[in-house]
Amino acid sequence: MELQDNPQHKEGPVARTIEEQTAKLPSDLFLWAALGSMGVSLTLKCLGQKHTALFVGQWAAPFLLLGIYNKLVKLEGHDNQS
Repeated sequence: MELQDNPQHKEGPVARTIEEQTAKLPSDLFLWAALGSMGVSLTLKCLGQKHTALFVGQWAAPFLLLGIYNKLVKLEGHDNQS
């Protein structure tokens, strides 16, 4: 896979700062957060709080997506040059 350098499409300062901070987090943090939200959702469902359980259960997918983003930042970095 060939890397293409396109100076017109570089990350801005906000994205660069977010990537620098995100890369400091351990990757498994997001996996545990997703599993935790599923566990809390199950507990809430058993306690009869159906709507709250659905709300909390839907957090799992965004946590996993954030974990993927975290992994990509660690592998590629911002613009893969600095």
